[in-house]
This record gives sequence, C-alpha cells and structure tokens, in this order.
Amino acid sequence: MASMLLTSLRSSPLTSVQAAQFAARSLSTSVHLQAQAKSKKTLATPGVKNIVLVDGVRTPFLQSGTIYANLMPHDLARAALQGLLNRTGLPKDAVDYIVYGTVIQEVKTSNVAREAALGAGFSDKTPAHTVTMACISSNQAMTTAVGLIAAGQCDAVIAGGVEFMSDVPIRHSRKMRKTMLSLNKAKTLGARLSLLGSIRLAHLAPELPAVAEFSTAETMGHSADRLAAAFGVSRLEQDEFALRSHMLAKKAQDSGLLSDVISFKVPGKDIVSKDNGIRPSTMEQMAKLKPAFIKPHGTVTAANSSFLTDGASAVLIMSEEKALAMGYKPKAYLRDFVYVSQDPKDQLLLGPTYATPKVLEKSGLTLNDIDVFEFHEAFAGQIMANLKAMESDWFAQTYMGRKTKVGAPPMEKFNSWGGSLSLGHPFAATGCRLVTTVAHRLQKEGGQYGLVAACAAGGQGHAMVIEAYPQ
Repeated sequence: MASMLLTSLRSSPLTSVQAAQFAARSLSTSVHLQAQAKSKKTLATPGVKNIVLVDGVRTPFLQSGTIYANLMPHDLARAALQGLLNRTGLPKDAVDYIVYGTVIQEVKTSNVAREAALGAGFSDKTPAHTVTMACISSNQAMTTAVGLIAAGQCDAVIAGGVEFMSDVPIRHSRKMRKTMLSLNKAKTLGARLSLLGSIRLAHLAPELPAVAEFSTAETMGHSADRLAAAFGVSRLEQDEFALRSHMLAKKAQDSGLLSDVISFKVPGKDIVSKDNGIRPSTMEQMAKLKPAFIKPHGTVTAANSSFLTDGASAVLIMSEEKALAMGYKPKAYLRDFVYVSQDPKDQLLLGPTYATPKVLEKSGLTLNDIDVFEFHEAFAGQIMANLKAMESDWFAQTYMGRKTKVGAPPMEKFNSWGGSLSLGHPFAATGCRLVTTVAHRLQKEGGQYGLVAACAAGGQGHAMVIEAYPQ
C-alpha cells in the first residue's frame, strides 16, 4: 500500500483539496478497522509477568518560545506527573519508582525526574532517575520501567519525558571557562590580575547548542536532506506527507481523539489545553518556503520538518496483577521491544527500517498482523525514506542481511491522528505520546496489535509491539 501511495504521489501530485480528502479517509478508517477486527493469538507467555500500560498523559505540546517560555523543564514534568495522578486517581505511595527522559538538560535540575517528583508531591522515599537517548529517551524510560517490573523490583513505575527548548544552556567558550576556573583558584591579587589580562575578545564568544551529531558535526536536518536525496524523495512528496500530518492532527484534535492531552494552568497566563503547532496549510503555500539546510537545492524546509517544541509526558506502567488488584482497567499490554544502532553518517534516521523487522520477528508477528502503526516523524523526508527503504529488496539484501524487503506499513493504518510534524516533538517526551496513542487507537479502532518505531540521534532506533487489553 505504501509503495502504491509513493508511486501515485510521484505520478499525480495532490491538490490541497485532494490532500484534505486523503487525510479524512485515513482518519475515518477506524470504523472499517473495527468491523474487520481479527481475533488473533495473544502474546502472553506462560510463566512470564504481563506488564500493562494503565494510562498516559501529556501536557499540550507548544512551539518553543510561546506560552511556556518563562517556565523550566521540571515545571512541565511536574504538570505531567500531577495530570497522571489526577487521571488515574493513583495514590502517590503506590508508585515504586519514577524514570524520566530528557535530551538537553537544564544544569540546575540535572536529575529532572527527582525534582519533578518532589514538586508533584511524591514521597522523598520514592527513587527517581533520568535517562537520555536522544529522541527515544522516554522510550528508554518506559522500557527501563518494564525491566524493573519484569525483574520483580517494582510493581508500579511512572515513566515519562520532558523537553524545554525555550531555554537551552549557552556556555562560555572553553578558554573562557578555563580562565574563570583558574580565577577561582588564584591565591593572590597579582595572579588574578594576570588571568584577567589574558582574556581576549574572542574568549567571550558564547557556545550555542546545536542539534548536531558529535561524531559527524552534521545537523540532523542536513542528514535528513541527504537521506531524502539518497532515496529519491522529492520535495513534493515531503510537502504532501507534512500536509497529511497536519490535516489528520487537526481532525483528531477537533474530534476529541487527543484525550491524552491534559489542561495546564501556566502561572501568570491562561489555561492551556491543546497543542498549538497544528497548522494545516496548502501545497501552494508550502512550496514557497526555501530549503532550510542544504541551500539552494535541498528539499527539507520548515514546513516539512518537526518544529522545536516544549512539552512533557508521563505513563503509568504496572504489572497486570497489581493493576487489577488496585481496580484499574489497563489500556494495553507492553510486549516485545528492540533497540537498534547503525552508521550515524549515512543511516542516521533509518532506525524504524532496522527495528521493525527485528521486533516483529521477536514477537512472532508479521507486518499484516499489525493494526496500528505510530512512527516518529522527525522530518517528512525521513519518514518517506524509511518507507522506501522498507519497500526495497536491494536495501534489505545490501544493508540488513535479509533475503527480502521488510514491507512498508499501509498508510490507512499509519499515524492516522497526526504525528510529530504537526503535534510537535519535545525530543524526550515523544516516545510516551507514541505508545499512548497506539493504545488509544487500538481501543478506538478495535485492533489488537500496534507497533511504535522511532529514529534517534547517533544512528539509533527503537520499536515496540503493544497489544490491546481485552475490552
């Protein structure tokens, strides 16, 4: 299906009206999927503890520099934790552990999980730690929670992620830092004056953070542009996919499907209750934007890329036994998962292509068994390149050691409530959004299995199979 879509997009460009109709059709498939719901085998394993997603929430995802601008990361993480407690009615003392993901750390709250937990009123006896794995940081937080429960260490763990791009750490140059540290150790006035005299104007230049690979010094947008070119993904295809994302997200938002979003009273401002980056445009307007990274011939633009976003998410993960004992009706089982890693230069964003077949094989499923797909949309070009790679026998044989292609997800099952391009992408918070969305879509559409996949900086990736909880 995906290959047919890609072919049709190349041969017959969509008008804005046609794109809107396509988006509406994609969203309306829930009725058909419900009617076609299959009775499949469960992935439960005798003697192995079932681990469930009880519920998940997130703050509204907002464009950086807007309503959250004067807050700090732990403020958002605290709001997500409090929202989860309110949604579930969970007693704070029932939580055994808290794990949060973050990418760009605020140095004052380096263990943001702990600071957010204390701020949300959890006992100071509840351990909390923070993990980082680029855009799959909250995926790592969730699977850490799964591991703690599977090992018998915990029964109830809250996992989440937070990112705050409105205020990122800006450092002095290394020479200036060394001078300042030496000044702190200087014993005499003469030594201090000598160090001050060594400062040059160039030393005062700040070091700005960049979304770039340390190993290659290449920005992710630049990598996305090269990846799109390598797989022959046109600017038109990217704009069409981005428009689809925004239209589906708008439809889902207006229909009340984004029920994981909690309202958040921002101090000194109004209550925020929805994402503010969902902005359906037209193909004509999008075509006017200039390339953002490779100029003048690149195809990645601001319109077909995810935007800098502030936001936090949180999910409650428990052993099934504990959840039922506390009177909860879980949303889904968290089943098999994998992490993958490949060349960060040429295959930086191909995590979904590598991770999807591995997690399917691990769980004994095929692509056709999956009812709901949620892939992280870093860039439209990245998504389209992954779909093309998954449809390529040559790529499977040359790079993956496989005899045949993986196969691309059918588009009617793919990101049908929008994605990171439209909803926003607070780096470390996206994983929990993906998993919660899969659980909600499975309930809404009557499916049994969902698959989450995401790429991350460093050439890494993640995939997980989620099974609907019996209704």
